[in-house]
Amino acid sequence: MVSLQSPICDFNQPAIDFSLPDTSGELWDLKKCCGENGLLVMFICNHCPYVKAILKRLIRDTLELKSLGINSVAIMSNDATQYDEDSPENMKKLAQSLAFSFPYLLDANQKVAKQYGAVCTPDFFGYNKSLKLQYRGRLDASRKDTAPEGVKRDLFEAMKQIAQSGIGPTEQIPSMGCSIKWLD
Repeated sequence: MVSLQSPICDFNQPAIDFSLPDTSGELWDLKKCCGENGLLVMFICNHCPYVKAILKRLIRDTLELKSLGINSVAIMSNDATQYDEDSPENMKKLAQSLAFSFPYLLDANQKVAKQYGAVCTPDFFGYNKSLKLQYRGRLDASRKDTAPEGVKRDLFEAMKQIAQSGIGPTEQIPSMGCSIKWLD
């Protein structure tokens, strides 16, 4: 497993449209996912220890962001043949067991991950209401282990600022996680 950091934010890069199925087969696109004040696009998976370390906080933060008009969408782009835990069936189980408040989409051909330039799980892309990129950083100080309670909520605070002003913070700490498992 290779650990990578996400690149720095390419401010005002437009969000890329997609059409991907969720764990029930329903198709979602960019417009359907977006909230009135923006959208958080998250590349995650089931098996990654970095994702597991933040999952409960991620669920908490996406629920709070929804109340600020920021919707969220999670996309799983790993080659699931390499990791059974990332299979569509296991994606569905995880989404149901943790009551995801956001769609969990399957990018089976990895086209969307490549278009976004996603490199790791988790990899976060925070967009304003004009769907211009304003955040490409970490959730918080967690790595393979959950950071202590009370650490700065980097992603939440950035997305809250974006909801209120349309502009993300100039200083951002990259996300770190497992490399996306690309198809051969």
